[in-house]
Amino acid sequence: MPFANIKIPQAALSKTQKEELVHRVTNLFVDYFSEAARPHTMVLIEEVPDGGYGRADEVYTIPEAYRAKD
Repeated sequence: MPFANIKIPQAALSKTQKEELVHRVTNLFVDYFSEAARPHTMVLIEEVPDGGYGRADEVYTIPEAYRAKD
């Protein structure tokens, strides 16, 4: 079973954008593994809260300009 785990900042994508991401990733796996993979493909989108991630000792929060607009 193909499985994709995508972590994104909370509120970075709208519900519609997340749905599109699920469809696109599923289609990517189908391109690699054939149509037989579609019913077994799992795409998990995890939203990480502000302050819950960082790099090089810097904790990140998502700027307002990058938050999803529904």
